Amino acid sequence: MELAFIPSPSRGVLYLGPIPLRGYAFCIIIGVFVAVWLGNKRWIARGGRTGTVADIAVWAVPFGLIGGRLYHVITDYQLYFSEGRDWVDALKIWEGGLGIWGAIAFGALGAWIGCRRRGIPMPAYADAVAPGIALAQAIGRWGNWFNQELYGKPTDLPWALEITSSSDGRVPGTYHPTFLYESLWCIGVAFLVIWADRRFRLGHGRAFALYVAAYCTGRAWIEYMRVDDAHHILGLRLNVWTAILVFLLAVAYLVVSSKKRPGREEVVEPAAVASGDAADSGEKSEDAGKDDEVADEAETEADTAEDPAENAAKDEAGSGKKT
Repeated sequence: MELAFIPSPSRGVLYLGPIPLRGYAFCIIIGVFVAVWLGNKRWIARGGRTGTVADIAVWAVPFGLIGGRLYHVITDYQLYFSEGRDWVDALKIWEGGLGIWGAIAFGALGAWIGCRRRGIPMPAYADAVAPGIALAQAIGRWGNWFNQELYGKPTDLPWALEITSSSDGRVPGTYHPTFLYESLWCIGVAFLVIWADRRFRLGHGRAFALYVAAYCTGRAWIEYMRVDDAHHILGLRLNVWTAILVFLLAVAYLVVSSKKRPGREEVVEPAAVASGDAADSGEKSEDAGKDDEVADEAETEADTAEDPAENAAKDEAGSGKKT
């Protein structure tokens, strides 16, 4: 008998009159807001304008949702197109089913379009939003908890996840809460990227590459624990192979980029330099110049008041020369 476990909600949707409030959707929405908020702070700190991250997110988020859903439907097509299934369910994104690989790939495409429209280097934008994306994933994983899905192997550990639903092939019991493992891992990835970015001043997309590599490392072992149906290649789940491949690509980018383009971008948003933001910088430089003048005057005054006796001696010597 289990002494403790993580209970699953009896249902993943509440109704406010005729309006359904779905836990899965709420987790995705909250994650997007957190990613935009943190990305905006990091973008401003690097010299960008307020609101730029949100403007580009208008492109990136819809593309990411479409890409995530496409990846899920393609890799789990049997859930929607096999005998007895209704293909219309493939459009019901609110019921769960987003593949992070497709979401990042298509989201990057949307971000690229937004960056091109704003004249912003895509790698710099990716670096700014990387830790926010990791936090968005950490929050979004709780949507799987609401839907009682994507859990791991059976276990009786104190933090086991209780599954009560028996629909879609589920067997009630207690399992490894892989959604929780991945959520915690993503939080760790976010803090790792923030620390490394400050410590090594990562630029030209390397902060984003570090996020990708770190996420893939965790996803590989977490994916290996899951028991939901999945395609296998040489005994490993498809997503494990995807994590390995993407990890290698991210590490290769880190190495090549650091050699070809060391350092960090000096300007991330040219429009910010040519607008009022540049004027603000000029005012700060002018103030700094005034401070330097004040310091020079103080230093001069200090020099003239070195030693009264020495000054008196100099004056006496000067008087003798005059006579």
